[in-house]
Amino acid sequence: MTVESASATGSGPGVAIGTRAAVGETARPSVSIVMPCLNEEETVGVCVAKAAGWLARRGVPGEVVVVDNGSTDRSVEVAAAAGARIVHERRQGYGQAYLRGFAEARGDYIVMGDSDDTYDFSDLDALIAPLDKGADMVLGNRFAGGIAAGAMPWAHRYIGSPIINLVIRLFFGTRIGDSQSGLRAFRRGVTERLGLRSSGMELASEMIVSATRAGLTIAEVPAPYALRRGESKLNTVRDGWRHLRFLLLAAPDFLFTLPGAAMVVLGVLATVISLISADGVQIGPLVWRPVFAGTILLAIGMNAVLLGVIAKLYGVSHGFLREDRWARLYRRWFRLEAVLALGAALFLGGLVTELLLFGAWTTSAAAIDSLSLAALAQTLMIVGAELGLAGFLLVTVDSA
Repeated sequence: MTVESASATGSGPGVAIGTRAAVGETARPSVSIVMPCLNEEETVGVCVAKAAGWLARRGVPGEVVVVDNGSTDRSVEVAAAAGARIVHERRQGYGQAYLRGFAEARGDYIVMGDSDDTYDFSDLDALIAPLDKGADMVLGNRFAGGIAAGAMPWAHRYIGSPIINLVIRLFFGTRIGDSQSGLRAFRRGVTERLGLRSSGMELASEMIVSATRAGLTIAEVPAPYALRRGESKLNTVRDGWRHLRFLLLAAPDFLFTLPGAAMVVLGVLATVISLISADGVQIGPLVWRPVFAGTILLAIGMNAVLLGVIAKLYGVSHGFLREDRWARLYRRWFRLEAVLALGAALFLGGLVTELLLFGAWTTSAAAIDSLSLAALAQTLMIVGAELGLAGFLLVTVDSA
């Protein structure tokens, strides 16, 4: 997947879409502008009028689809009077409304944007232009387009959005300037390829993650962001956590496997230190004896690695995650018979060591200082048991 920058200038929809209109292909709209709506009586009519006005000025055959998500005010009447086609979605959620709207849209290009008048639907030329040039998806970058005073809370602007942008960059390798922008455009059929599922605000992140994994081209253009009128539906803590939760679960390699592998390495080092240095490690005035640190780190680390492998293969087999080199690597090395053999060897090795130590303790008249060796034996038994149990689960989730 590549991300391209695009300027505010361009040929606009008059090149590709206008040509289609000129030859009379008006049976289906060329552009569908989809807006979710929940009690936006004050602004939805303005948004619909702006979008319809843009379509008329550009001579583009199109439609404005307003997805009502259970409004209790006059939003539906206002939107219909302004010329929108109304679709009702009873299942609550920002993402749920959009998924219904995408399914109902008939245009070759689909534009999505909130109905709170924060995005300017009266000029969509810059947003559409990259699609004419081959892009699969276009994001409106609010930071590049200008954010009106008071339009975005300080915490969202300087903490929430930058953190999510950073996580997407680190986990999925794509550089997005404004991953949480609600103004986007994409080609018809893109949503089917992405297999979107999110019912809440995290749909914005899911679209980028899925597009990245599908190898689609994403472009960004400047998009001004205005102060909204009416009450915001965004909950900072809840929706921010939903975004972060989705991104973590979408990247089990980073959530489980890599941290687990790091803990295993540290556990091995701590165990080696405890075996070769009975007096421990001098750290300033303190002495560290990592007898149990090695056991804890190895047990937790191996558990995390196995959880990562299981989560990855489960996600791939059920279509939540894309097949990649990690999944192929896991299938190659985590075979049931090999995992069971390794687990049995570790468990038996630890058990035999524990029995020998027990015998030495009960028969020797002299005190035997072998706490580190006992900890190692117990660690081998724990890790061996984890491998044996996880081996069967790995086969189950990968073949389900």
